[in-house]
Amino acid sequence: MTVRERFEKVRQEQRNRFSLRTRLTALVTMEMLVCVLISYGVDQLFNNVFPWEVPLELELVGVCLLVGILVTSQLSKFFFNPIKKLRGAMDKVAEGDFSVRLEERSSSKEIMEIYTGFNLMAHELSSTEILQTDFVSNVSHEFKTPINAIEGYSTLLQDSENLEADQREYIDKILFNTQRLSSLVGSILLLSKLENQQIPSHQVEYRLDEQIRQSIVALEPAWEKKDIEFDVELDRVSYLGNEPMMRQVWDNLISNAIKFSPSGGAVKIHLVKKLKKLIFTVEDQGPGLSEEAQKHIFDKFYQADASHKQEGNGLGLALVKRILTIEKGQITAENIPEGGCRFTVTLRTK
Repeated sequence: MTVRERFEKVRQEQRNRFSLRTRLTALVTMEMLVCVLISYGVDQLFNNVFPWEVPLELELVGVCLLVGILVTSQLSKFFFNPIKKLRGAMDKVAEGDFSVRLEERSSSKEIMEIYTGFNLMAHELSSTEILQTDFVSNVSHEFKTPINAIEGYSTLLQDSENLEADQREYIDKILFNTQRLSSLVGSILLLSKLENQQIPSHQVEYRLDEQIRQSIVALEPAWEKKDIEFDVELDRVSYLGNEPMMRQVWDNLISNAIKFSPSGGAVKIHLVKKLKKLIFTVEDQGPGLSEEAQKHIFDKFYQADASHKQEGNGLGLALVKRILTIEKGQITAENIPEGGCRFTVTLRTK
């Protein structure tokens, strides 16, 4: 039975149940009746035990207040707890988790219909997300072969000696853009693969501090061009994980710090071991992140700074986030009070 069919079945089953309005009306009526009966009983008790006489109206008000507070506090849990659960589930959907589902069993017709409708919405969103991911992955895979062919022929033409200046410039632009497109396709395919992976694979123990140093050295052309200085402090630590995937993490984070730092700026990179955690931080001296960027910085294809669109494809941090999720790690981004941005990666030692 599909989710939509189950939703229609629930609506049919709930037609004979009392609505929330009917239940609330009945409960309030019963509460008023109980208050009157208790007030009358208290009045009789006071008349038989105490010599003085208390007005029935005063007793009625006091008892109604006491019973009303007690009963209403319990009724609020019955009516508002399902709404809190729905709010929590909606927050998860807003964060991109379409796998969340709510228990559809409920004594309330309205709550059951709302939960079933929510599950139907989450199911449809999940199906759309899977369809979109599969489409992008398949199209990217089909693009890979012709892009590689264009890049190969462009490289051969670039080595030709019988080229005029404008022709060489055109070939350089073709090669540059095919390389960008090839990088984008590779990132999409890798991200698609990682999104279908739930547990770490190819785990080996290696020196994490040495891997980070290798990433810094590999990016030398980028930071040398901008005359970037580095403040590097790395504890000697070993880590059990997927070495090629973790290299993607450091390459992306360090290259972003170089990209957003001004010429002549500085990048701080620290790695420390605290108890059973490894904490890596990279700080740049760039413009920092806006409030909107902090919400979406790890989303696919999101680029906070439009001026750097030609230098990336908006998938780097999404890849980093997914790799660290598989590795049971965490990453956060925050602005530095004195200017710039700090990314913090926390890993668990095995």
